Amino acid sequence: MTTALSPADAAARLAAQGPVRTARTPKLARKVLERFPASAPRGSWPAEEFAADRRRDGVPARVVMDLDSDSYLVIIEAAS
Repeated sequence: MTTALSPADAAARLAAQGPVRTARTPKLARKVLERFPASAPRGSWPAEEFAADRRRDGVPARVVMDLDSDSYLVIIEAAS
C-alpha cells in the first residue's frame, strides 16, 4: 500500500534532495571564418566550396544559414 504525500510533504521531500545534477554538455563557441550572400548564381555553392577547402586542410568547418542577414556562414566550433 502506498501513501500519497500531501503537497507540503512532497515539497519538503523535494527540497531535502538538494539541487538536481545533470550532465552538462560543454558550451561551444562559434568562430565565423567567412560570410557568403545567399544570392549566389544557380549551381554555385561558394560557402560549401570554401568549407570543403578548409576541411581538406584539417579544419572542421561547416556551413550554417544566418536568417537575419540572409547569408551563409562558414563556422568552426570549439569547446569553451
